Amino acid sequence: MTKIFQGDNYRITVLTRQLVRLEYSPAGYFEDGLTQVVQNRDFPDVAFEVNEDHKKVEIITDAFHIHYKKGPFSPQNLFIDARNNYSAYGNRWYYGETYETLKGTARTLDGANGAIELDEGILSKNGFAVLDDSDSFLLGADGPNVRPEKEIDLYFFAHGRDYLGALKDFYQLTGQTPLLPRYALGNWWSRFWRYSEDEYLELMEHFEKEQVPLAVSVIDMDWHLTEVPERFGSGWTGYTWNHELFPDPKRFLKKLRNKGLATTLNVHPADGIRAFEAAYPQVAKRIGLNQELETPAIFDIADPAFREAYFEDVHHPLEEQGVDFWWIDWQQGIKGKMSEMDPLWLLNYYHYQDISRKGKHDIILSRYAGPGSHRYPVGFSGDTITTWESLAFQPYFTSTASNIGYTWWSHDIGGHIGGSHDEELALRWFQFGVFSPINRLHSAPSPFSGKEPWSYSERTCQGMKKFLHLRHELLPYLYTMNVRTNEDSLPLIQPMYYHYPQVEASYQVPNQYFFGSEFIVAPITEKANATYKTAKTEVWLPEGTWYDFFTGMKYEGDSQLDIYRQVDEIPVFVKAGGLIPLDHQPVLTGTDLPEQIDWHIFPGASNCFELVEDEADLRVVTTLTLDWENRKLTLEISGDQQILPEERQHQLIFHNLQTEEIILGNADQEYNFNEFLPHVEDRNARLFECLNNAEIAYDLKDSIWSQLKDNHNHRQVMKIIQRLEPELRNRIFEIYYTEEN
Repeated sequence: MTKIFQGDNYRITVLTRQLVRLEYSPAGYFEDGLTQVVQNRDFPDVAFEVNEDHKKVEIITDAFHIHYKKGPFSPQNLFIDARNNYSAYGNRWYYGETYETLKGTARTLDGANGAIELDEGILSKNGFAVLDDSDSFLLGADGPNVRPEKEIDLYFFAHGRDYLGALKDFYQLTGQTPLLPRYALGNWWSRFWRYSEDEYLELMEHFEKEQVPLAVSVIDMDWHLTEVPERFGSGWTGYTWNHELFPDPKRFLKKLRNKGLATTLNVHPADGIRAFEAAYPQVAKRIGLNQELETPAIFDIADPAFREAYFEDVHHPLEEQGVDFWWIDWQQGIKGKMSEMDPLWLLNYYHYQDISRKGKHDIILSRYAGPGSHRYPVGFSGDTITTWESLAFQPYFTSTASNIGYTWWSHDIGGHIGGSHDEELALRWFQFGVFSPINRLHSAPSPFSGKEPWSYSERTCQGMKKFLHLRHELLPYLYTMNVRTNEDSLPLIQPMYYHYPQVEASYQVPNQYFFGSEFIVAPITEKANATYKTAKTEVWLPEGTWYDFFTGMKYEGDSQLDIYRQVDEIPVFVKAGGLIPLDHQPVLTGTDLPEQIDWHIFPGASNCFELVEDEADLRVVTTLTLDWENRKLTLEISGDQQILPEERQHQLIFHNLQTEEIILGNADQEYNFNEFLPHVEDRNARLFECLNNAEIAYDLKDSIWSQLKDNHNHRQVMKIIQRLEPELRNRIFEIYYTEEN
């Protein structure tokens, strides 16, 4: 059965039972090549019905019904019924009308203090959405080009609320997200600061002394000459090392690599290659510029001659010195002076293509340039303003980006510009950073805004170090989720409604999200209550039993409640049966494969986790299977184990069960844990901590303590709690809610 229905000026292509392409061209031009957004239209055959005559065509699957009266597209002659019941009066899309989606993402957060308007995504509560590819340029064998003719080129997604199914089709249509290198998932150190070689290396040694693991060194723009003769204009663009600060760049970069750090340099390419640059003679010779007149190589990434010089003469020599990837800091708008095509998109495309020539899983760091940008990770969200409003928007902004397939946002963790000194805000941002796609600390050149943990008070410092340590503990888990994103079209961060699309509560917690397959994270983004020393976030837990990852507190799901945590705590939940592999000693491991994997096991249900570890072209999969009914764990290992440490061990850590230390070798085996006893939560200890931290009258503390300590009469406890003022009542209710359930 043909999948294409075509007339002189229209073409309709059925790609799947839920995805259709709609084209109209007055010139009869239809594009079959790749575009900036679309990379593949080769989908398996699908069954559908057709009713066509010389005036109309109807195409019907179980997901949509297309009604088209042949002629120019208009609301009168083209509409599609999405065959679901998500709207009281039918789900009908009329051509040309806009409909609300669950949003996508935005080009940048530069200058934003809190929420901004987001672009649309391909997911909708109404069950349909449209991706407009009409204005995107072509990606042919000779690179990007403007379409020779204008046409309407739309993709209609009719996936209902099968959000993950819609994303799978989106990725098949637009290309998969590349696999990130392991180092990208660790902690990044970035600061807009005029470092010298000695100062920077001393800083890295200070992190080592404090046992804070780092994976990426980001050197902001002061690595290159910034004070240039006036006749050349601004010093923002530059490619020549400042030898006063870095007398031997190759030595400097080698020392960073010896510390296990990947390095990126910041570049602002807008001003091209000018005569003061060390590479200028080679560039001028290649392009044919007049060196005596100091004719600049004007930035035009669409021009093959400039592009060849840009990479061969400027960037590749720096990479040979030891630069691993590039931070492309383009802020000059969406239109190029020399091309109709978006220069940011072209920069991302060509830089990623160039860095991939080495055949490794490398990355760039750059701003989002529209749908399809997920193929060029990772995203730089721009200069974040250091306020609670900025932090409060970022969890939603990050998870919602998955609705357009953009999964690897990197934020200025801790804030970059503006704001004021606020230790609580900084620590809350660190917590979110650990449970965000890329954890890149950043700050402005002010001597007062650095994010070094030891520049804060002792409690904040210890909290920051704890969470930075945790990020590297999570590397085995994060790398596995990285593989799932690349191979299974499953974003690391997913809004709650991905898995509970029919539950309205899942749409009402915009800052709560799944973090891979095992975690739910609800970052706290507001200040703590001054009286009770805890901050609040509203949490919705789906059906089932859930555990606080850090404390083991047990919660019954299908519930909405306020969760309270102290400044050095973040609400992170794991469902019964959760299996989480962590690096036992991340400070020693760095970004290598760990000597010991700590498996954190949460009781109450069966589960299976496949830990994926890669090196070069080799892969090992370690599968831990929890058979809860039979109280049995099975460890199985497949693949080329030569990439694993010789003495690899696995420690089993059972949460909320009373156990001894259990160490397994790196071989297939089973373990039975019938003898384990449930761990009883210490409700009294949590109640005492809550009251002890509260700045309230001693008499009130004594009264509550005497009435609730060791009180197991649920009805009586609830009556006592209900008589308390709301702020205190809600904090104590969480303690007893978890215990009673």
